[in-house]
Amino acid sequence: MTALECARAYGIAVVFADLGDWGSSCELLSEYDPHAPRIRVNTRILERLDDAARDEFIAHCIGHELYHHREALGEIARLPHRRDREAAADAFARALSRR
Repeated sequence: MTALECARAYGIAVVFADLGDWGSSCELLSEYDPHAPRIRVNTRILERLDDAARDEFIAHCIGHELYHHREALGEIARLPHRRDREAAADAFARALSRR
């Protein structure tokens, strides 16, 4: 199952939005809104990518934010440190893309 199919199965909307300017040292790739639920993918980054890279980026963002959705649902334990949660979300996204 692809990341997008997983998001659909959970009933999560995936939208594309300008997530703002975070400066040169940090760039927000995507964000998860548990209240909607919704995943927003940053169009500022998409604009710089070719088609293949864009598809890969979108899949990674969705997979990453799905990890946070699963945290919010209590399906997986929420790690105490943000850095660890973000690393786990990236690992989940990579594993999901290999399926």
